[in-house]
Parts: sequence; C-alpha cells; structure tokens
Amino acid sequence: MSDAVDHAPAAATSSVRRSRDVPMLVERARAGDPRAVARLITLVESGDEVLPQVAAALAPYAGQAQVVGLTGSPGVGKSTTTNELVRALRARGHRVGVLAVDPSSPFTGGAILGDRVRMQDHATDPGVYIRSMSSRGHLGGLSAATPQAVRVLEGAGCDVVLVETVGVGQAEVEVASLADTTLVLLAPGMGDAIQAVKAGILEIADIFVVNKADRDGADATVRDIQGMIALGERGPGEWRPQVVRAIAARGEGIEDIAAAIDKHRGWLEQHGELRRRREARAAAEIEAIALGVLRARIGSLRDGTELPTLAAKVADGAIDPYAAADELLSQLGS
Repeated sequence: MSDAVDHAPAAATSSVRRSRDVPMLVERARAGDPRAVARLITLVESGDEVLPQVAAALAPYAGQAQVVGLTGSPGVGKSTTTNELVRALRARGHRVGVLAVDPSSPFTGGAILGDRVRMQDHATDPGVYIRSMSSRGHLGGLSAATPQAVRVLEGAGCDVVLVETVGVGQAEVEVASLADTTLVLLAPGMGDAIQAVKAGILEIADIFVVNKADRDGADATVRDIQGMIALGERGPGEWRPQVVRAIAARGEGIEDIAAAIDKHRGWLEQHGELRRRREARAAAEIEAIALGVLRARIGSLRDGTELPTLAAKVADGAIDPYAAADELLSQLGS
C-alpha cells in the first residue's frame, strides 16, 4: 500500500487525485488503493471543507489499529528503527502505516522528506503505506493533522500505525497523547539521559530504546535510565517502562522492541488503560476541533466592529480584558 508505487491506470489515478467524492475515496482506500489513501490524507492536511464528511465516513473503523509513537532527539536513529520495525511487523503479516512527521521547509512549508528517503526498502510493498507530513510550525513534534491522518490509515485497514515525530528535543511529548505505546529512543554519548530528566520524557515513555548500543557508553546510558525509572513512584500493577538495547542499522534488537510493544499492549488491555488512553485521545481531538472553530469565528470578528470596539475600550481603560473576553464569548455563542 506504499504511496510510492502506482498500480492504477493513469486516468483512474488522475481522477482519484482530483476527487472529493468522500464515499468513493474511503471505499477505494479500504480496498488498499494507495492513491485514495493519499488523497484522503491530503484533504485532512489541507483542512478541506469536506473534512467533516471524511471523519464521518472513517468513524466506523476507529480504534482498529495499534498506534505506536517513536520519539527522541535528532540523530538517535528514529527512521532506521522505524524502517526495521516495519520489516518485523510485515514478517508477522501485519499491514503497516507510517506517518513520518518531518520539519517544515522554511521556503515552501512542506515536509523535507528525509524520513521517506530512509524507508525506501518498503517503497514497493503493497502492505506498507508511508507518508511524510510537514509539522508546519506545530509544536510538540507532530503535525496538527496527525490524529486525523491516523484515522485514515485505520480506515485503510492498517493493523499497526507507526508515528515518527520530528525530533525537535525537549518539547516533543505530544506523541504520548496520540499513541497507545510510546517509544523513546536514546543513544550513547548524546547526553540523552540528562535530556530525559530535563524534558519530562521519562513520564511519556512506555519503552526506552537505547539505540546504537555498540557504542561506548551504552551500558552507562542503560544504567542511567534504569536508575531514573527506579526513582519513579508506581502503585501496584502500574506499568514499569522497559529498557531495550538495539543496533537498528544492523537490525539487532528489533525483535526485542517488538516483544516489548506486545507486552505493553497486553498490559494496556488487561488494566483497561487502552480504553482510557483512546478516550483521552478522542477528547483531545474534540477539544482541538472546537478550538479551531472558535479561532475561525474570532478571526471573522476582526473584519467586523465587535473586536475592534472591545479592543478600543480595553485600551482606554473603560473595561478590563477579562470582561471584554466574556463579552466576546457571549457574542460568539449568540
């Protein structure tokens, strides 16, 4: 299902690229047509007016994929690890979707596509769909469209969706609210153990992967992470983050990572945490959509007289900004 290969006739491909017929696109995506999947994600990324129709059509397929997030500092080997995880998951017969969130180009705003370049091993595999998404300045290591893009891949029949974040450093924790299981990748000699303390990464990691474990300092990195885990307060039955060594460039340790993901999935299901996390994810999506609508309405007020009038009153000291905000919200609700 990779979007890098074309098995469709030229005319059909062209029609899919232009189409905004949502039921037809969803039907073709369910059948494994990569161009239909690509078109749906493009509609999501662009915030097209048919987006509510897309969401409604995909709703029956929500929650059918296991969502695994991969995060960590630049240079720790996220893309290489993702590439090898895809290989392991395909060997199990899973259909796999990959959303690789890349930094935005400062000139076009598009994704730089570095992650896609590193995953060419799967470019012709119809059971793999790889999509690079631009962060477009969105903080937290993800794109604002990532949650809906995950829904598209679920609707397209992916058993596992891997979400690889930008790799921007200490603010990159948003993936934990999107994924069922979050992997934090570290590498020896990069100060990552200290970064984990500074960034609060310890709180979001379900599994730590010490990649490039053949380097000097790997044992010390593992000890540092295990020591920090030991300091954390956990009640009876709570999940204790796993620490796995890997050398992704040689394919070593990948099965151990997959086994740790399976173990965490079992714990999630056993303790009802999977349901709780997915409900929290849905709540975050609803909130984001509602805030987006409110921002759009406030933006429309800038073209009228309400907001400028309130701003003038605040500037003159006639009212305070909280009272002005209350008045603005009352106008939005009317």
